Amino acid sequence: MKSKTVRKIIPIILAGGTGSRLWPLSRKSFPKQFLNLLESDEYTMLQKTYKRIESLEDISKPIVICNKEHRFIVAHQMTEIGVEPLDILLEPEGRNTTPAITISALRVLDKFKDTNIEPILLILSADHQIEDISKFHLAIRKSIDIALDGNLVIFGVPPTFPATGYGYIKSENKLDYEKTITSKVDYFAEKPDKKTAEMFIRDKKYFWNSGMFVFKASSIISEVKKFTPEILKNCERCLRQSKKDLDFLRLDKDSFINCEDISIDISVFEKTNKAFVILLSCGWDDIGSWQSLWEISKKDEVGNAINGRVLIKDTKNSLIKSEEKLVVSIGLENVVIVETKDAVLVTSKNSSQRIKGVVSHMKEKGFDEAVIHKKVFRPWGSYLSIEEGETWQIKKIEVNPGASLSLQMHHKRSEHWIVVKGIAKVEIDSNKMTLSENESAYIPLGAKHRLSNPSDLPLILIEVQSGNYLGEDDIVRFEDLYGR
Repeated sequence: MKSKTVRKIIPIILAGGTGSRLWPLSRKSFPKQFLNLLESDEYTMLQKTYKRIESLEDISKPIVICNKEHRFIVAHQMTEIGVEPLDILLEPEGRNTTPAITISALRVLDKFKDTNIEPILLILSADHQIEDISKFHLAIRKSIDIALDGNLVIFGVPPTFPATGYGYIKSENKLDYEKTITSKVDYFAEKPDKKTAEMFIRDKKYFWNSGMFVFKASSIISEVKKFTPEILKNCERCLRQSKKDLDFLRLDKDSFINCEDISIDISVFEKTNKAFVILLSCGWDDIGSWQSLWEISKKDEVGNAINGRVLIKDTKNSLIKSEEKLVVSIGLENVVIVETKDAVLVTSKNSSQRIKGVVSHMKEKGFDEAVIHKKVFRPWGSYLSIEEGETWQIKKIEVNPGASLSLQMHHKRSEHWIVVKGIAKVEIDSNKMTLSENESAYIPLGAKHRLSNPSDLPLILIEVQSGNYLGEDDIVRFEDLYGR
Protein backbone atom coordinates (compact mmCIF):
# COMPACT_ATOMS: atom_id res chain seq x y z
CA MET A 1 0.00 0.00 0.00
CA LYS A 2 1.38 3.40 -0.99
CA SER A 3 2.11 5.64 2.01
CA LYS A 4 0.30 8.95 2.33
CA THR A 5 2.13 12.04 1.05
CA VAL A 6 3.34 14.31 3.84
CA ARG A 7 3.98 17.99 3.22
CA LYS A 8 7.17 19.63 4.48
CA ILE A 9 8.03 23.34 4.36
CA ILE A 10 11.66 23.89 3.41
CA PRO A 11 12.86 27.47 4.06
CA ILE A 12 15.29 28.68 1.40
CA ILE A 13 17.14 31.69 2.79
CA LEU A 14 18.81 33.90 0.17
CA ALA A 15 21.78 35.46 1.98
CA GLY A 16 23.81 36.85 -0.91
CA GLY A 17 24.15 40.53 -1.76
CA THR A 18 26.38 43.30 -0.45
CA GLY A 19 23.89 45.81 0.99
CA SER A 20 26.01 48.72 -0.24
CA ARG A 21 23.20 51.25 0.28
CA LEU A 22 23.86 50.86 4.02
CA TRP A 23 27.56 51.69 3.71
CA PRO A 24 29.72 52.15 5.79
CA LEU A 25 28.09 49.69 8.20
CA SER A 26 27.29 47.16 5.47
CA ARG A 27 30.09 46.24 3.05
CA LYS A 28 30.95 43.39 0.72
CA SER A 29 33.14 41.71 3.35
CA PHE A 30 30.34 41.80 5.96
CA PRO A 31 26.97 42.88 4.47
CA LYS A 32 23.77 43.90 6.22
CA GLN A 33 22.20 40.43 6.47
CA PHE A 34 24.84 39.51 9.08
CA LEU A 35 24.38 42.66 11.18
CA ASN A 36 22.19 43.70 14.12
CA LEU A 37 20.78 46.83 12.49
CA LEU A 38 18.26 47.84 15.15
CA GLU A 39 19.33 48.80 18.66
CA SER A 40 16.69 46.46 20.12
CA ASP A 41 17.79 43.45 18.03
CA GLU A 42 18.94 40.33 19.83
CA TYR A 43 19.71 38.56 16.56
CA THR A 44 21.26 39.41 13.21
CA MET A 45 19.08 39.82 10.13
CA LEU A 46 19.95 36.29 8.98
CA GLN A 47 19.17 34.80 12.38
CA LYS A 48 15.85 36.65 12.62
CA THR A 49 14.84 35.32 9.21
CA TYR A 50 14.78 31.77 10.55
CA LYS A 51 13.74 32.57 14.13
CA ARG A 52 10.49 34.18 12.96
CA ILE A 53 9.36 30.99 11.19
CA GLU A 54 10.84 28.20 13.32
CA SER A 55 7.58 27.67 15.24
CA LEU A 56 5.53 27.01 12.08
CA GLU A 57 3.98 23.57 11.76
CA ASP A 58 5.77 21.24 9.29
CA ILE A 59 8.80 23.54 9.07
CA SER A 60 12.24 22.01 8.45
CA LYS A 61 15.75 23.30 8.97
CA PRO A 62 16.70 25.80 6.24
CA ILE A 63 18.87 25.76 3.17
CA VAL A 64 20.99 28.92 3.14
CA ILE A 65 22.50 30.27 -0.06
CA CYS A 66 25.38 32.72 0.29
CA ASN A 67 28.56 33.96 -1.32
CA LYS A 68 31.51 31.63 -0.75
CA GLU A 69 33.35 34.42 1.09
CA HIS A 70 30.64 34.47 3.78
CA ARG A 71 30.41 30.74 4.42
CA PHE A 72 31.93 30.75 7.89
CA ILE A 73 29.87 33.78 8.97
CA VAL A 74 26.68 31.93 7.97
CA ALA A 75 27.78 28.73 9.70
CA HIS A 76 28.71 30.59 12.89
CA GLN A 77 25.49 32.61 13.04
CA MET A 78 23.35 29.52 12.48
CA THR A 79 25.27 27.69 15.22
CA GLU A 80 24.65 30.63 17.58
CA ILE A 81 20.87 30.02 17.35
CA GLY A 82 21.21 26.24 17.54
CA VAL A 83 20.35 25.55 13.88
CA GLU A 84 22.13 23.06 11.64
CA PRO A 85 21.01 23.91 8.08
CA LEU A 86 20.05 21.19 5.63
CA ASP A 87 22.64 22.77 3.35
CA ILE A 88 24.77 25.88 3.01
CA LEU A 89 25.14 26.41 -0.73
CA LEU A 90 28.09 28.55 -1.84
CA GLU A 91 27.65 30.73 -4.91
CA PRO A 92 30.90 31.45 -6.78
CA GLU A 93 29.33 34.79 -7.76
CA GLY A 94 25.89 36.36 -7.74
CA ARG A 95 23.54 35.37 -10.60
CA ASN A 96 20.22 36.71 -9.21
CA THR A 97 17.37 34.57 -7.85
CA THR A 98 16.47 32.22 -10.71
CA PRO A 99 19.63 30.08 -10.56
CA ALA A 100 19.69 30.15 -6.74
CA ILE A 101 16.07 29.05 -6.42
CA THR A 102 16.33 26.46 -9.20
CA ILE A 103 19.40 24.83 -7.64
CA SER A 104 17.70 24.84 -4.23
CA ALA A 105 14.61 23.15 -5.66
CA LEU A 106 16.69 20.51 -7.43
CA ARG A 107 18.67 19.90 -4.24
CA VAL A 108 15.51 19.51 -2.17
CA LEU A 109 13.92 17.12 -4.65
CA ASP A 110 17.05 14.99 -4.55
CA LYS A 111 17.12 14.96 -0.74
CA PHE A 112 13.51 13.76 -0.49
CA LYS A 113 13.28 11.60 -3.63
CA ASP A 114 13.00 8.31 -1.73
CA THR A 115 10.47 9.57 0.82
CA ASN A 116 6.74 10.26 0.89
CA ILE A 117 7.42 13.96 1.57
CA GLU A 118 6.10 16.70 -0.74
CA PRO A 119 8.63 19.53 -0.28
CA ILE A 120 7.20 23.05 -0.36
CA LEU A 121 9.73 25.84 -0.67
CA LEU A 122 9.39 29.04 1.36
CA ILE A 123 11.75 31.53 -0.30
CA LEU A 124 12.97 34.24 2.09
CA SER A 125 15.52 37.04 1.87
CA ALA A 126 17.91 37.28 4.80
CA ASP A 127 17.64 41.07 5.07
CA HIS A 128 13.92 41.73 5.65
CA GLN A 129 12.24 43.26 8.69
CA ILE A 130 8.80 41.94 9.70
CA GLU A 131 6.97 43.32 12.73
CA ASP A 132 3.70 41.37 12.91
CA ILE A 133 4.77 37.72 12.99
CA SER A 134 1.21 36.39 13.45
CA LYS A 135 0.06 37.99 10.16
CA PHE A 136 3.17 36.67 8.47
CA HIS A 137 2.39 33.15 9.67
CA LEU A 138 -1.22 33.53 8.50
CA ALA A 139 -0.05 34.46 5.01
CA ILE A 140 2.38 31.52 4.91
CA ARG A 141 -0.31 29.02 5.98
CA LYS A 142 -2.71 30.35 3.35
CA SER A 143 0.00 30.24 0.68
CA ILE A 144 0.73 26.58 1.44
CA ASP A 145 -2.87 25.64 0.56
CA ILE A 146 -2.58 27.47 -2.76
CA ALA A 147 0.85 26.01 -3.54
CA LEU A 148 -0.35 22.44 -2.94
CA ASP A 149 -2.54 22.83 -6.03
CA GLY A 150 0.56 23.44 -8.15
CA ASN A 151 0.41 27.25 -8.07
CA LEU A 152 3.22 29.73 -7.43
CA VAL A 153 2.65 32.29 -4.67
CA ILE A 154 4.28 35.68 -4.17
CA PHE A 155 3.75 37.91 -1.11
CA GLY A 156 2.42 41.39 -1.91
CA VAL A 157 2.78 44.25 0.58
CA PRO A 158 0.21 47.09 0.58
CA PRO A 159 2.22 50.23 -0.28
CA THR A 160 2.31 52.91 2.42
CA PHE A 161 3.99 55.57 0.26
CA PRO A 162 4.74 55.98 -3.48
CA ALA A 163 8.04 54.07 -3.45
CA THR A 164 10.12 54.22 -6.61
CA GLY A 165 12.67 51.68 -5.35
CA TYR A 166 10.32 48.65 -5.32
CA GLY A 167 8.75 46.59 -8.06
CA TYR A 168 4.94 46.27 -7.94
CA ILE A 169 2.42 43.45 -8.41
CA LYS A 170 -1.08 44.07 -9.73
CA SER A 171 -3.71 41.59 -8.58
CA GLU A 172 -6.79 40.67 -10.60
CA ASN A 173 -9.00 41.39 -7.57
CA LYS A 174 -8.85 43.79 -4.65
CA LEU A 175 -7.47 42.26 -1.48
CA ASP A 176 -8.23 42.91 2.18
CA TYR A 177 -8.31 40.92 5.42
CA GLU A 178 -12.11 41.20 5.69
CA LYS A 179 -12.94 39.40 2.41
CA THR A 180 -10.01 37.75 0.66
CA ILE A 181 -6.25 37.90 1.00
CA THR A 182 -5.31 36.17 -2.24
CA SER A 183 -5.85 36.64 -5.97
CA LYS A 184 -4.34 35.63 -9.28
CA VAL A 185 -1.64 38.00 -10.48
CA ASP A 186 -2.65 40.36 -13.29
CA TYR A 187 0.84 41.59 -14.12
CA PHE A 188 4.15 42.80 -12.66
CA ALA A 189 5.38 46.40 -12.90
CA GLU A 190 9.05 47.32 -12.66
CA LYS A 191 10.28 50.14 -10.42
CA PRO A 192 8.10 53.13 -11.44
CA ASP A 193 8.73 56.85 -11.53
CA LYS A 194 7.11 58.92 -8.78
CA LYS A 195 4.02 59.87 -10.79
CA THR A 196 3.32 56.23 -11.66
CA ALA A 197 3.96 55.14 -8.05
CA GLU A 198 1.40 57.71 -6.86
CA MET A 199 -1.13 56.21 -9.28
CA PHE A 200 -0.36 52.73 -7.94
CA ILE A 201 -1.06 53.93 -4.39
CA ARG A 202 -4.55 55.10 -5.36
CA ASP A 203 -5.38 51.82 -7.11
CA LYS A 204 -5.94 49.22 -4.38
CA LYS A 205 -4.89 46.35 -6.67
CA TYR A 206 -1.18 47.26 -6.58
CA PHE A 207 1.25 45.85 -4.04
CA TRP A 208 4.97 46.05 -3.38
CA ASN A 209 6.85 43.00 -4.56
CA SER A 210 8.33 41.57 -1.33
CA GLY A 211 10.63 39.07 -3.06
CA MET A 212 9.24 36.22 -0.91
CA PHE A 213 7.62 33.18 -2.50
CA VAL A 214 5.97 29.81 -1.80
CA PHE A 215 5.66 26.87 -4.20
CA LYS A 216 6.22 23.16 -4.41
CA ALA A 217 9.75 22.28 -5.47
CA SER A 218 8.33 20.22 -8.32
CA SER A 219 6.11 23.11 -9.49
CA ILE A 220 8.89 25.68 -9.80
CA ILE A 221 11.12 23.20 -11.64
CA SER A 222 8.29 22.52 -14.09
CA GLU A 223 7.86 26.25 -14.80
CA VAL A 224 11.60 26.93 -15.04
CA LYS A 225 11.84 24.08 -17.55
CA LYS A 226 8.99 25.63 -19.57
CA PHE A 227 10.28 29.22 -19.66
CA THR A 228 14.08 29.06 -19.12
CA PRO A 229 15.20 25.53 -20.03
CA GLU A 230 18.85 26.54 -20.42
CA ILE A 231 19.00 27.73 -16.82
CA LEU A 232 17.59 24.40 -15.68
CA LYS A 233 20.20 22.48 -17.71
CA ASN A 234 23.04 24.58 -16.28
CA CYS A 235 21.70 24.18 -12.73
CA GLU A 236 21.43 20.41 -13.11
CA ARG A 237 25.01 20.30 -14.42
CA CYS A 238 26.11 22.63 -11.61
CA LEU A 239 24.76 20.32 -8.92
CA ARG A 240 26.31 17.23 -10.51
CA GLN A 241 29.72 18.90 -10.54
CA SER A 242 29.49 20.63 -7.16
CA LYS A 243 31.77 19.52 -4.34
CA LYS A 244 31.21 18.98 -0.63
CA ASP A 245 33.53 21.10 1.53
CA LEU A 246 33.12 20.50 5.29
CA ASP A 247 29.50 21.56 6.00
CA PHE A 248 29.18 23.45 2.71
CA LEU A 249 28.33 22.58 -0.89
CA ARG A 250 30.52 24.52 -3.33
CA LEU A 251 28.53 25.11 -6.49
CA ASP A 252 30.49 24.44 -9.67
CA LYS A 253 31.68 27.79 -10.99
CA ASP A 254 31.73 27.14 -14.74
CA SER A 255 28.16 25.85 -15.02
CA PHE A 256 26.82 28.34 -12.47
CA ILE A 257 28.13 31.44 -14.26
CA ASN A 258 26.66 30.09 -17.50
CA CYS A 259 23.22 30.68 -15.96
CA GLU A 260 21.45 33.83 -17.08
CA ASP A 261 21.57 36.60 -14.47
CA ILE A 262 17.82 37.02 -14.00
CA SER A 263 15.28 37.18 -11.20
CA ILE A 264 12.59 34.53 -10.70
CA ASP A 265 9.99 37.29 -11.04
CA ILE A 266 11.02 38.03 -14.62
CA SER A 267 12.00 34.53 -15.75
CA VAL A 268 8.91 32.72 -14.44
CA PHE A 269 6.31 34.75 -12.55
CA GLU A 270 5.74 37.29 -15.33
CA LYS A 271 5.09 34.47 -17.81
CA THR A 272 3.25 31.73 -15.95
CA ASN A 273 -0.53 31.51 -15.60
CA LYS A 274 -0.10 29.94 -12.14
CA ALA A 275 1.02 33.05 -10.25
CA PHE A 276 -0.98 34.11 -7.19
CA VAL A 277 -0.37 37.10 -4.94
CA ILE A 278 -1.17 36.92 -1.23
CA LEU A 279 -1.74 39.96 0.98
CA LEU A 280 1.04 40.57 3.51
CA SER A 281 0.34 43.57 5.72
CA CYS A 282 2.76 42.89 8.57
CA GLY A 283 5.14 45.84 8.92
CA TRP A 284 7.45 44.57 6.15
CA ASP A 285 10.59 46.43 5.10
CA ASP A 286 13.68 45.34 3.20
CA ILE A 287 15.81 47.98 5.01
CA GLY A 288 17.28 49.02 1.70
CA SER A 289 18.56 52.44 2.80
CA TRP A 290 19.37 54.57 5.84
CA GLN A 291 16.05 56.34 5.28
CA SER A 292 14.15 53.06 5.66
CA LEU A 293 16.20 52.09 8.72
CA TRP A 294 15.35 55.44 10.31
CA GLU A 295 11.65 54.85 9.60
CA ILE A 296 11.52 51.56 11.54
CA SER A 297 13.90 52.60 14.35
CA LYS A 298 12.87 53.71 17.82
CA LYS A 299 13.01 57.50 17.98
CA ASP A 300 13.06 60.23 20.63
CA GLU A 301 10.38 62.90 20.97
CA VAL A 302 11.79 64.97 18.08
CA GLY A 303 12.31 62.07 15.67
CA ASN A 304 15.96 61.17 16.24
CA ALA A 305 17.15 57.54 16.09
CA ILE A 306 20.34 57.47 18.16
CA ASN A 307 22.78 54.61 18.68
CA GLY A 308 26.18 54.63 20.38
CA ARG A 309 28.20 57.55 21.79
CA VAL A 310 26.14 60.46 20.47
CA LEU A 311 25.46 63.94 21.84
CA ILE A 312 22.86 66.08 20.09
CA LYS A 313 21.77 69.71 20.32
CA ASP A 314 18.91 71.22 18.28
CA THR A 315 18.83 68.15 16.03
CA LYS A 316 15.61 66.65 14.60
CA ASN A 317 14.38 63.72 12.50
CA SER A 318 17.86 62.29 12.07
CA LEU A 319 19.64 58.95 12.32
CA ILE A 320 22.98 59.13 14.10
CA LYS A 321 25.03 56.01 14.81
CA SER A 322 28.45 55.74 16.43
CA GLU A 323 30.54 52.57 16.65
CA GLU A 324 33.47 54.01 18.57
CA LYS A 325 34.05 57.78 18.65
CA LEU A 326 31.87 60.45 20.23
CA VAL A 327 29.64 62.03 17.57
CA VAL A 328 28.25 65.52 18.28
CA SER A 329 25.42 66.98 16.19
CA ILE A 330 24.34 70.65 16.48
CA GLY A 331 21.54 72.37 14.58
CA LEU A 332 20.88 69.63 12.03
CA GLU A 333 17.67 68.13 10.63
CA ASN A 334 16.86 65.16 8.39
CA VAL A 335 20.44 63.88 8.26
CA VAL A 336 22.19 60.53 8.54
CA ILE A 337 25.53 60.36 10.34
CA VAL A 338 27.20 56.95 10.69
CA GLU A 339 30.63 56.55 12.28
CA THR A 340 32.59 53.29 12.03
CA LYS A 341 36.17 52.42 12.89
CA ASP A 342 37.50 53.52 9.50
CA ALA A 343 34.85 55.66 7.79
CA VAL A 344 32.21 58.32 8.46
CA LEU A 345 29.07 58.93 6.40
CA VAL A 346 27.25 62.28 6.47
CA THR A 347 24.23 62.70 4.18
CA SER A 348 20.71 64.04 4.08
CA LYS A 349 18.08 61.32 4.51
CA ASN A 350 16.67 62.18 1.08
CA SER A 351 20.06 61.50 -0.54
CA SER A 352 20.71 58.18 1.20
CA GLN A 353 19.48 56.23 -1.86
CA ARG A 354 22.52 57.56 -3.75
CA ILE A 355 25.04 55.77 -1.52
CA LYS A 356 25.21 52.70 -3.77
CA GLY A 357 26.55 54.86 -6.59
CA VAL A 358 29.05 56.53 -4.27
CA VAL A 359 30.34 53.11 -3.16
CA SER A 360 30.87 52.18 -6.82
CA HIS A 361 32.81 55.43 -7.27
CA MET A 362 34.96 54.60 -4.22
CA LYS A 363 35.78 51.21 -5.75
CA GLU A 364 36.87 52.91 -8.99
CA LYS A 365 39.14 55.20 -6.96
CA GLY A 366 40.69 52.24 -5.15
CA PHE A 367 39.34 52.91 -1.64
CA ASP A 368 39.54 49.64 0.34
CA GLU A 369 36.89 51.01 2.69
CA ALA A 370 34.31 50.58 -0.06
CA VAL A 371 34.27 46.80 0.44
CA ILE A 372 36.41 45.81 3.45
CA HIS A 373 35.83 46.39 7.15
CA LYS A 374 38.67 46.95 9.59
CA LYS A 375 37.19 44.00 11.46
CA VAL A 376 37.54 40.78 9.43
CA PHE A 377 35.71 37.57 10.32
CA ARG A 378 37.33 34.16 10.10
CA PRO A 379 35.96 30.67 10.92
CA TRP A 380 37.87 30.73 14.22
CA GLY A 381 36.81 34.28 15.26
CA SER A 382 37.90 37.70 14.00
CA TYR A 383 40.69 40.23 13.86
CA LEU A 384 40.64 44.03 13.93
CA SER A 385 43.37 46.16 12.37
CA ILE A 386 44.21 48.81 14.97
CA GLU A 387 47.22 50.62 13.54
CA GLU A 388 49.77 50.06 10.78
CA GLY A 389 52.90 51.46 9.21
CA GLU A 390 55.03 50.44 6.24
CA THR A 391 56.82 47.62 8.10
CA TRP A 392 54.58 46.98 11.11
CA GLN A 393 50.95 46.36 12.00
CA ILE A 394 48.95 45.95 15.21
CA LYS A 395 45.86 43.73 15.35
CA LYS A 396 43.35 42.72 18.00
CA ILE A 397 42.60 39.01 17.59
CA GLU A 398 39.57 37.23 19.08
CA VAL A 399 39.46 33.42 19.03
CA ASN A 400 36.18 31.63 19.74
CA PRO A 401 36.02 29.03 22.53
CA GLY A 402 37.48 25.74 21.34
CA ALA A 403 38.64 27.23 18.03
CA SER A 404 42.08 27.09 16.46
CA LEU A 405 43.95 28.94 13.73
CA SER A 406 45.77 26.87 11.12
CA LEU A 407 49.29 25.52 11.60
CA GLN A 408 51.11 28.05 9.42
CA MET A 409 54.24 30.04 8.72
CA HIS A 410 55.17 33.37 7.13
CA HIS A 411 58.03 34.12 4.75
CA LYS A 412 58.11 37.89 5.25
CA ARG A 413 57.04 38.74 8.79
CA SER A 414 57.52 37.86 12.43
CA GLU A 415 54.80 38.16 15.08
CA HIS A 416 54.49 38.93 18.78
CA TRP A 417 51.37 37.79 20.66
CA ILE A 418 50.26 39.36 23.97
CA VAL A 419 47.27 37.78 25.73
CA VAL A 420 44.91 40.35 27.24
CA LYS A 421 41.98 38.06 28.10
CA GLY A 422 41.54 34.31 28.33
CA ILE A 423 43.95 31.40 27.85
CA ALA A 424 46.01 30.70 24.73
CA LYS A 425 47.58 27.45 23.62
CA VAL A 426 50.60 28.30 21.46
CA GLU A 427 52.70 26.04 19.22
CA ILE A 428 56.00 27.36 17.79
CA ASP A 429 57.90 24.72 15.83
CA SER A 430 58.31 21.87 18.34
CA ASN A 431 57.59 24.00 21.42
CA LYS A 432 54.15 24.11 23.06
CA MET A 433 53.09 26.50 25.80
CA THR A 434 50.01 27.87 27.54
CA LEU A 435 49.73 31.63 28.04
CA SER A 436 47.49 33.54 30.44
CA GLU A 437 46.66 37.25 30.65
CA ASN A 438 49.69 39.60 30.36
CA GLU A 439 51.90 36.79 29.04
CA SER A 440 53.37 36.82 25.54
CA ALA A 441 55.11 34.78 22.84
CA TYR A 442 57.40 35.69 19.94
CA ILE A 443 57.07 33.90 16.58
CA PRO A 444 60.22 34.32 14.43
CA LEU A 445 60.01 34.69 10.67
CA GLY A 446 59.75 31.25 9.08
CA ALA A 447 58.64 29.40 12.23
CA LYS A 448 55.70 26.99 12.05
CA HIS A 449 53.10 28.17 14.55
CA ARG A 450 49.51 27.75 15.67
CA LEU A 451 47.22 29.59 18.10
CA SER A 452 44.31 27.84 19.84
CA ASN A 453 41.73 28.65 22.50
CA PRO A 454 41.40 25.58 24.77
CA SER A 455 38.85 27.19 27.11
CA ASP A 456 35.08 27.79 26.95
CA LEU A 457 35.58 31.57 27.11
CA PRO A 458 36.73 33.96 24.34
CA LEU A 459 40.44 34.54 23.88
CA ILE A 460 41.60 38.09 23.11
CA LEU A 461 45.17 39.00 22.27
CA ILE A 462 47.17 41.76 20.63
CA GLU A 463 49.32 40.78 17.67
CA VAL A 464 52.24 42.94 16.57
CA GLN A 465 53.51 42.10 13.08
CA SER A 466 56.90 43.22 11.80
CA GLY A 467 58.32 42.67 8.31
CA ASN A 468 58.78 44.02 4.80
CA TYR A 469 55.40 42.64 3.66
CA LEU A 470 52.28 42.26 5.85
CA GLY A 471 49.63 41.03 3.42
CA GLU A 472 47.18 38.26 4.36
CA ASP A 473 48.44 36.17 1.44
CA ASP A 474 51.81 35.63 3.17
CA ILE A 475 50.48 32.47 4.83
CA VAL A 476 51.62 28.90 4.18
CA ARG A 477 49.16 26.48 5.79
CA PHE A 478 50.18 22.97 6.86
CA GLU A 479 47.06 21.92 8.81
CA ASP A 480 43.67 23.60 9.01
CA LEU A 481 40.42 22.54 10.69
CA TYR A 482 38.42 24.53 8.14
CA GLY A 483 39.80 23.10 4.92
CA ARG A 484 41.32 26.35 3.63
